[in-house]
Amino acid sequence: MVKFFGKFASGIAAVALVSSGAFAQDQEPTEAPAETETSFDEAFPQMVSGEVVQGGLDAPGPLVQQWDLDAVADLIGFIEGIAAEGLDPRDYDLQALKVSMRGGPSEELSEIASKNFVWLVEDLRDGRTPMDARKQWFVVDPDRDTNRTGDLLTEALATGDVTGTLTQLNPAHPDYARLKEELANTPETETKKRKLIRANMDRWRWLGRDLGKKYLITNVPEYQLRLTVGDKIISTYRTVVGKPGRTATPQLAEMVSGVVFNPTWTVPQSIVKGEGLGQRVLNNPAWARSKGYKATKGANGWITVVQQPGPTNSLGRMKLEMPNPHAIFFHDTPSRHLFANDNRALSHGCIRTERALELAITMAILGKGASKDEAVEIATSGKYTKVMIKDKLPAYITYFTMASDINGEMQTFKDIYGRDAPVLASLDKPREGNRSNVIDDEIIVIEDDPRVGG
Repeated sequence: MVKFFGKFASGIAAVALVSSGAFAQDQEPTEAPAETETSFDEAFPQMVSGEVVQGGLDAPGPLVQQWDLDAVADLIGFIEGIAAEGLDPRDYDLQALKVSMRGGPSEELSEIASKNFVWLVEDLRDGRTPMDARKQWFVVDPDRDTNRTGDLLTEALATGDVTGTLTQLNPAHPDYARLKEELANTPETETKKRKLIRANMDRWRWLGRDLGKKYLITNVPEYQLRLTVGDKIISTYRTVVGKPGRTATPQLAEMVSGVVFNPTWTVPQSIVKGEGLGQRVLNNPAWARSKGYKATKGANGWITVVQQPGPTNSLGRMKLEMPNPHAIFFHDTPSRHLFANDNRALSHGCIRTERALELAITMAILGKGASKDEAVEIATSGKYTKVMIKDKLPAYITYFTMASDINGEMQTFKDIYGRDAPVLASLDKPREGNRSNVIDDEIIVIEDDPRVGG
């Protein structure tokens, strides 16, 4: 056991946590209180500058408030410098603000300023990219609840710090700042590169501003997974992701609630029946045993096949319990030679990770589901064991085609799924008003075949 654990003790030691041996049970999430709907007329009474984007109608605070000239000047200055954040000053009513400001404080000026503030909040907090351009994007951004538009407007005017209130909406992840620096250092003549930087800056806005203190994040086109604790990357793992097309890996933000050591794999009926695996297992018991398959046939003729834990199990020696409607999760693989490939878009949708057992043990310890000794004993037992963790960790499956690599260097990654084009195209179009902030309700459920690509 000591020899086994020593292979990845350095990675786990970085966690430096001592946990109790109790196995945590899942807790049902509490429902958020129902919100009071605000009508358009209530939010923007008697607007004089045309139709208004309702980007902050989730907010309880008023969306039109009284502005003084100093606050308006601050707003104008912020808009004039918004290109540094990858946004376009032409998306906002700068000219209307300046013209109205000449007449001094007025209801008209307050309405125009409030409208532009709402637009800025929506773009900085939620992202400028319309939802229909975010392909296979299924992340619910919590920032609309934690940074409500009306409250932000109240704060900006009460403190007199419009710039500071809006700046605090920028993503906190260090990679956003690195992209911003890259944009500042890229000449205006390099339009293609600048647009790609802007697109990937906006992708950070699609996520929650604060990802948490402990989390997993994988960048699909980079084929890398990072484990981050206290804003520091403590481990990185190569990944194998979904093939382009129907089995491309979607973008998700889910919670890891447990670790399954020595998992079983219940084979989908598309394989059991469609590929004839069920009959083959029943007819060839010796072959079935060599592959770890066990089949049962019901009175109605229905065949169920389960692959038992072992060296041939298609899920390898672990999977992370990550309930989601798309049936996507992280797992091991017996085909570990694939991690040496440059192109690792080979799977059926789920994400395979190298050094998966190291990751599993680390997650069990970090999540306070098991002590180090308990986790190692379970991992080496060869028996199916699910360890529920007390401190659930967020897991983010992202898609950045320009980002810092695992060495901290800014890199461009191949757009393996063709998801850049609609985002880049949206940057050339006028800002969309009244765009939906509800994610695509399409559910992509992939009958994962972890044998694929192996």
